[in-house]
Amino acid sequence: MALLIDSLIEEGWLKTPKIIEAFRKIKRVDFLPKGMENLAELNEALPIGCGQTISQPLVVAFMIEQLQPQPGEKILDIGSGSGWTTALLAEIVGDKGKVIAMEIIPELKKFGEKNVAKYNFIKRGQVQFICTDGSKGYEKEAPFDGILVSASIQQAEVPRTWKEQLKIGGRIVTPIGSSIWLLTKKSEKNFEEIEYPGFAFVPLITS
Repeated sequence: MALLIDSLIEEGWLKTPKIIEAFRKIKRVDFLPKGMENLAELNEALPIGCGQTISQPLVVAFMIEQLQPQPGEKILDIGSGSGWTTALLAEIVGDKGKVIAMEIIPELKKFGEKNVAKYNFIKRGQVQFICTDGSKGYEKEAPFDGILVSASIQQAEVPRTWKEQLKIGGRIVTPIGSSIWLLTKKSEKNFEEIEYPGFAFVPLITS
């Protein structure tokens, strides 16, 4: 993984020291299905079962750089899948922060939970897994400092529940179609929006 991380730094996808450190500590190989370990260094999305993928490292790096999570923050990770992004976020927010991982597919929720457990984040209370529809957010733990979505929403608008469950100053990073959008909450009703086109994602499954 070291060579891949170095190339992501050289190409400008990874920039922030705390995020780079998390990528070096949290090994992608620990989040792949058995028999796929030799593919961990590939800079591409890989199948993890149930029609879902572990995202391309370049895309994960870009999205976390846009989210800019900070130590002590509470992050909602929607479409947590393999748990790799969840663990990266947990490493960044640290022991005073928290990550709520939402996965609608029960088998993948168990798979991600098992993978993240290798790093003791769950035991320490830094990560909580929820098996439900992520499009509704998670009111019980709101408000969040950041919301990261790893599957593409198919409607033109970000769900109102996500916007409502975000703190003022917080960020949402989500795919919409084939673009990644960064939304920053300036006030209760005002969001700054930036679009980054040219990406590909599996669709977000809703109930």
